Amino acid sequence: MDFTKIELEQLHEEYYRLEHPSGLTVLVYPKKDFGSVFAKIGTRFGSIYSHFLHNGKEVRVPDGTAHYLEHKLFESEDGDAFSKYAKTGASANAYTSFDSTAYLFSCTERFEESLKILIDLIQSPYFTPETVAKEQGIIGQEIKMYEDSPDWRVLMNLLQSMYHQHPIRIDIAGSVDTIAEITPEILYECYHSYYNLHNMVLTVVGKVEPQQVLSILNETLRNDEPVQTELLLPEEPETIVTPYVEQILPVTLPLFEIGFKHACPAPRTSAEMLAGELLLDCFCGRSSALYRRLHDEKLANATLSSEQMTGIGYHCVLLGGESRDPKAAYELISEALLELRRTGVQQEDFERARRAGYRSMVGTLDNKQSLSSELMTGEFTGREFFDAFRVLQELKLSDVNDLLERSLDPTKCVLSVIRGE
Repeated sequence: MDFTKIELEQLHEEYYRLEHPSGLTVLVYPKKDFGSVFAKIGTRFGSIYSHFLHNGKEVRVPDGTAHYLEHKLFESEDGDAFSKYAKTGASANAYTSFDSTAYLFSCTERFEESLKILIDLIQSPYFTPETVAKEQGIIGQEIKMYEDSPDWRVLMNLLQSMYHQHPIRIDIAGSVDTIAEITPEILYECYHSYYNLHNMVLTVVGKVEPQQVLSILNETLRNDEPVQTELLLPEEPETIVTPYVEQILPVTLPLFEIGFKHACPAPRTSAEMLAGELLLDCFCGRSSALYRRLHDEKLANATLSSEQMTGIGYHCVLLGGESRDPKAAYELISEALLELRRTGVQQEDFERARRAGYRSMVGTLDNKQSLSSELMTGEFTGREFFDAFRVLQELKLSDVNDLLERSLDPTKCVLSVIRGE
């Protein structure tokens, strides 16, 4: 049993990959010049996993279960993980997304002890009716906080106006009513379905060596037998629900988010994802004519940004920020998009965006959190991290313009606005 070295020769970078006998996929990226270590373990189980098959049995769970399970795994019979991390000096956290859940820590010393806490955390579930009920109030407060968050509501309102059936339209934390339905039995069902080591990935980045990680894993990991799981999703129409949604919340400046829905039965390839990044840079990046015009006409400020959201059964392109007049900003963006679809992206803009994309990817190599996220996302989606550097060089202008026709469709566009009183 040994690690496979994966190299990026042009930048003299390398990391190591191992399929551990326990089933866990392990990625170690040594960075000798880093003064700390960042470790993260994740599972392919997020908020959209509310309906699935487990070893052939159909399972439905309340909305918010994945997030609830994330909270409860920090507790064990001998205390909570945060207290244990406090003794090692590590800074720990966790998050649940639409597609995955991850647990992480960063430390400058006592790495071995902190990694053992992380492994124990995901291997020692402890759920009782009393502890599960206690968490309902805590998560209920978190849900109410997000209900009042303009940044979160502008996104969720957009997704609910874009998707008819796909569970991406449901808040990650669920609702106060749905979390009240969660029981220890439900949490154990989800745990045994998706917290199997064959479904999980560990990434370690920083001042650490692969064999140092391996020795700890050999000491602490159980051996899991693979389980068969399948996410069940409702059929999603290609159309949007409604082109406009607005909500009143306390904001200094209105917020807006524009979304373009794109039919996507599976996660995107490296080439398609990178072509999408270049397309967004050409269309509305900080060096684009549209970005300058929005600023010149005071229809946007430095918060203006864009991104792709992609996962199982969904893919959309988002563009938004603060604006004194969201509808005027939308009209200007729509006008610019129609012109871009008429002329296509130009070679000069394409080359500029590709250079900027390369600089951004190189910058990721010096950020341990970004490296960890890229490595884990790559494993979950089948996109090897270093392969993106090669793919970026091989992309052609035609790749971006072909994607323009498919991904920025004005007939599948939603405008979400948050206004003040």
